Amino acid sequence: MKEILFISDLHLSQEYPDSLARFENFSSTLPKEVGQIFLLGDVFDFWIGDDGAETLGHHKIEKQLHQISSSGVELFFLPGNRDFLVGQDFASRTGCKLLPDPSIIEIGEKRVYLTHGDALCIDDVEHQQNRSVLLSSKWRKAFLDKSIEDRLDTALRLRQKSEESKQAKPMSIMDINQPHLEEIMRENQVRTVIHGHTHKPAIHAFDLDGIEARRYVLGDWYTQNSVLTFRNGEFILE
Repeated sequence: MKEILFISDLHLSQEYPDSLARFENFSSTLPKEVGQIFLLGDVFDFWIGDDGAETLGHHKIEKQLHQISSSGVELFFLPGNRDFLVGQDFASRTGCKLLPDPSIIEIGEKRVYLTHGDALCIDDVEHQQNRSVLLSSKWRKAFLDKSIEDRLDTALRLRQKSEESKQAKPMSIMDINQPHLEEIMRENQVRTVIHGHTHKPAIHAFDLDGIEARRYVLGDWYTQNSVLTFRNGEFILE
């Protein structure tokens, strides 16, 4: 079985040249053993619609993703809270297959629950309220009907507001709610969860109704390459 990679929270932007360089190196040096890559959201620091890629300077990234998919590697894109507007035009240009958040996949005999992760942070009431508005079809249509310039201005203001809001919140409420997670795992009959969003790379093992369960948390790419690899029947976080 070929290797499967999971990454998230690259926050690619012209403002972060080191992250761009890390991703370029990652995409150009993929081992031949890799068969699938799952991008679990916030690949981009923000996204203003598929027609705004050039404005954001992301055509090069799209070409790098297209090169990966053209090489025979299956690419899957599950949106995050920063790039939830990624759509079919982006998928066509890059060769990515879009996945809903959450998604359940099967790896070997394991059912694996994939999510960006912010939906699990239910203690952050403000974020959940904003999330509900931004993911609505009404908000999406109104936003995409604006000019690219207006969308960019709105996105930058939303990002600034989000950063200011995080500074005023205790870290504890911005993490996942464990009882809520466990209930979701029971409902979906899964014992393995992979997510990003919190920027706290770790492997959490815990008991779920007498069976060992695991939660794999992906890290951000501001200062490192954070990759979860499924290799030879095991998950390895590097």
